[in-house]
Amino acid sequence: MRAVVLVGGEGTRLRPLTWTTPKQMLPVAEVPMIERVLAHLADHGVDEAVLSLGYRPDAFITAFPDGRCAGVKLTYAVEPEPLDTAGAIRFAAHHAGIAERFLAVNGDVLTDLDVGALIAFHEEHAAEATIHLTRVEDPSRFGVVPTDDDGRVLVFVEKPAAGTAPTHNINAGTYVLETSVLDRVPAGRRVSIERETFPALAEARTLFARPDDSYWIDAGTPLQYLQAQLDLIAGCRSGPPAPGAVEREEGVWTLGAAVIDGSVQGPALIGDASFVEARAQVEWAIVGAGARVHAGARVRRSVLLPGSVVRRGAVVERSVVGELAVVGEGARLLGGSVVAGRAAVAAGAELEGVKVESGAPR
Repeated sequence: MRAVVLVGGEGTRLRPLTWTTPKQMLPVAEVPMIERVLAHLADHGVDEAVLSLGYRPDAFITAFPDGRCAGVKLTYAVEPEPLDTAGAIRFAAHHAGIAERFLAVNGDVLTDLDVGALIAFHEEHAAEATIHLTRVEDPSRFGVVPTDDDGRVLVFVEKPAAGTAPTHNINAGTYVLETSVLDRVPAGRRVSIERETFPALAEARTLFARPDDSYWIDAGTPLQYLQAQLDLIAGCRSGPPAPGAVEREEGVWTLGAAVIDGSVQGPALIGDASFVEARAQVEWAIVGAGARVHAGARVRRSVLLPGSVVRRGAVVERSVVGELAVVGEGARLLGGSVVAGRAAVAAGAELEGVKVESGAPR
């Protein structure tokens, strides 16, 4: 089975982390997001994936110089201009010569979906396209997908106003597509699969959808990106939070040469060559490779990306600290704050729910 993986967006919701790094190359519990997506596909029989690239494509090509990731052969399709979701799928599929049924997935979705069951459902219903559905409390941020009792999509409603959605089942970003779908996508312009292609398929009565209540998260916002990682170390998904992680004590995982002299309470993942100093406290957090938590500092429900530093007496709670960033002595970083890579939070500063930039976009 082949798959098209959409990774071309600029990741605007995850700025400032994505000013320098494509969203899907950001680590999720010490593993690049795209590697987690591809590993899941590989577990369900996908042996080749076409990465639909746009923003900073060299980051992917450099990261996987042998053209393989998680056991999946990679093909790179770099859009000449932004083509939106359907346009990107069409461009990538034609670039790779896909001529039979294939998967298309959003590269910022992390899930335990049974892909085989979705494909079987698609075949049983002789569908032209099939959508994975998941249930959410607030469907207003998503494409809402009401179906009949047979799973046939009645209408596709993209981001309805709050309180008006006909169902809580939403488009979860994994599709089984026949190549005839590509013929419905005009060439040479932006085409949204959510706003154009799926509504047309629904009208043609060839669009089906299957709900699945397995683990699912859209990791494309700061809080969801954080939550995806906390879920991994909390055991919401099976297995260790990262390949090679060793459970040092209950709920406390380490990678490589992690050094812990302070207090670490699980769930937690301490990365290779990172250091939690004496009198530092870490709880329900990820301390990335080479990161340091200095004496008297507290890190809780947060992620420190590789090489970041939390100085003496600082507090980081429910926040993300970017690669090689520094949280100054005695500072307090709270409430969904995000610090860009190589940025600095001033000593003694108190920030809540803010984005700390590192300078002009590069």
